[in-house]
Amino acid sequence: MSRKYFGTDGVRGEVGDLPITPEFVIRLGFAAGEVLVRRSTMPKGEHPAVLIGKDTRVSGYMIEASLEAGFSAAGVDVMLTGPLPTPAIAYLTRALRLQAGVVISASHNPYQDNGIKFFSADGSKLPDEVEAEIEERLGHPILCKKSAELGKARRVDDAAGRYIEFCKSTFPSALDLRGLKIVIDCAHGATYQVAPHVFHELGADVIPVGVNPDGFNINDQAGTAHPSFLQRTVKQHQADLGVALDGDGDRVLMADGEGALYDGDQLLYVIARERAKNGGLSGVVGTLMTNLALERALEKLRIPFARAKVGDRYVLEMLREKNWELGGENSGHIICLDKHTTGDGIVSALQVLCAMRSSPTTLAQLCRGLALYPQELVNVRVPRGFDWQKEPAVAKAKLEAERALGPDGRVLLRPSGTEPVLRVMVEGKDDAEVRRLARRIAETVQQAA
Repeated sequence: MSRKYFGTDGVRGEVGDLPITPEFVIRLGFAAGEVLVRRSTMPKGEHPAVLIGKDTRVSGYMIEASLEAGFSAAGVDVMLTGPLPTPAIAYLTRALRLQAGVVISASHNPYQDNGIKFFSADGSKLPDEVEAEIEERLGHPILCKKSAELGKARRVDDAAGRYIEFCKSTFPSALDLRGLKIVIDCAHGATYQVAPHVFHELGADVIPVGVNPDGFNINDQAGTAHPSFLQRTVKQHQADLGVALDGDGDRVLMADGEGALYDGDQLLYVIARERAKNGGLSGVVGTLMTNLALERALEKLRIPFARAKVGDRYVLEMLREKNWELGGENSGHIICLDKHTTGDGIVSALQVLCAMRSSPTTLAQLCRGLALYPQELVNVRVPRGFDWQKEPAVAKAKLEAERALGPDGRVLLRPSGTEPVLRVMVEGKDDAEVRRLARRIAETVQQAA
């Protein structure tokens, strides 16, 4: 599908620039509402309803109001949760039997950005054909319903409590977190009101940080975007473990008591090994960015592995295609389909803790079978629409790097789905060589762009 506004993770951009403007967001809400009304199976006279949640960005107020106006004009009822993690909206949309869920968030991006993503009634990302229908409808004028047909709006007062109970239900009832001191870094984002409660109610001694959002500090020197803060805080408080979440709560990184950081590939390995041990794992889906060492470590455990394109929607598509349950990205976006319909940072952290408490053992011990290859990622700013494959110098630099690395390395160049940058990733066994080759390719891209 050719997408004008929808990227791999909904509609996203800098606030004040198209498409993140009040006028466009009203049109988007109306277009999505029209599509939902057309597809609705509600009895005559009843309105379809959507759930709208958001993270803690100051622009969330404006976007929430604009979406509410657009949906109401299309005859769709709106239920508002206020700040709540993306996976919470996916869960509640399904639990409340609503037609769709909408999240206002730009995830790990700075506060100046924001975005809008949609979930279908079953709590999964909207199918491509529905997004295409919404895009087509955006080209038509808004034709507001008559007063008697307008949608209504109301607040959902118990949304946070419902989600907290759901997260706790994904942790085995025979286990608890008593005796563990855990730092929970909420990145001043959407999890600040729920994550500390989840871990505390499971028995942990919780040290909450990144829980003072002011509209501007989301992801600022905290959370998965800046994990060094978690590492320092764990050591400072002599905690057993640290959990860092991103601004909208769908990613997680962890640190142990020594301050060592564990990325998404390592956490995915821990979860996969635990499930394979219990005979409950058919395979694992990673992405083109997944460390080669994880693929080889899973091979040793005789766990099938497949790579999807980068982006959680593609991991999810492949999981469903193969009828597997576990997948993720090294960024910390992990999907456990037997627990949730989408990636969930809190739930993923609980799966890692389940492995630790089942043994019992440490994160370092659980990761002994996985020695990650050095991986260098360089983000090179490029003009929008820049196609590196049409640049002979860039293609040559990539080929030379691949020859230098041989079978024990990889080179990947891919445009970001959310920013005007080309991501240059080089991976191999020799750290210095990996860094040198990544810099050389990045410099070549800069010259070509």
